[in-house]
Amino acid sequence: MKKDILEHELVPTHVILSESEVEKVFKDLDFEQEQLPKIKNDDPVVKAIDAKKGDVLEITRRSPTAGTFVTYRLVED
Repeated sequence: MKKDILEHELVPTHVILSESEVEKVFKDLDFEQEQLPKIKNDDPVVKAIDAKKGDVLEITRRSPTAGTFVTYRLVED
């Protein structure tokens, strides 16, 4: 039986942002979407959520010491 990687306790939540969500997040920031840290399109989580090249992912990590931390990645080849 194959396990769902998204259910693993160490895998943070990954969400594909819509175009309007990307605009909202980056409207007040002084950098371009292409300057985001990258995540490869063959990453197991990227595959599991069916993200495509050019998608922006919102990654939410939870930690007992840091609380909640949100970061963004751009899917690339």
